[in-house]
Amino acid sequence: MPVAIEPTVSAFKELWPAARVTNLLDDALAPDLAAAGSITPAMTERFVTIARYCESCGADAVLFTCSAFGTAIEAAKAAVKVPVLKPNEAMMEEALAAGSNVAVLTTFEPSVPSLKRELEELASSRGIQLKLRTRSIPGAIAALQQGHSAEHDSLIAAAAAEMGLCDVLVLGQFSMARAARGIPARPGRKVLTSPHSAVTRLKQIFAAI
Repeated sequence: MPVAIEPTVSAFKELWPAARVTNLLDDALAPDLAAAGSITPAMTERFVTIARYCESCGADAVLFTCSAFGTAIEAAKAAVKVPVLKPNEAMMEEALAAGSNVAVLTTFEPSVPSLKRELEELASSRGIQLKLRTRSIPGAIAALQQGHSAEHDSLIAAAAAEMGLCDVLVLGQFSMARAARGIPARPGRKVLTSPHSAVTRLKQIFAAI
């Protein structure tokens, strides 16, 4: 989505300013998924095409930013040789390292099944008994798309306050990162955002090479 670009660029500037960032946008993908109800082979092929295009242009890595397309991104990952990172891959690992009681907030409801599946599979692979709650706030993404960023942030902060006790609160969309600073701190609860976790992971990958 267009609203995911700015938070991603900001995270790179903050955490890894030396990285050269290029943004590619297919803003029809999210509406197409919402209309179809599930990921189609044609959508998956679009992800594969994007990954191959990035690789052919000399990209050292590809970071996708929409959490609703997990299986399509896995196909893209298999199609190229450069590292490909799913939007919330790094954040989920960070979340499970913080605890097993996880609350997930999203603003794009079609992303919920993919997020749940990936978190549950990761927890199972690590022998973690996951306690997972999710909540979607579609009004927040609508507000942000209409230019009402303060309303977007306040809706997310209100939903965060209603999630109760948890080890970690996950903001499931890249576009939600801007709202993190407005979520009151709670003892024992970590708040994670996709862009910051993803950029940190990419930086670690290249530091290890």
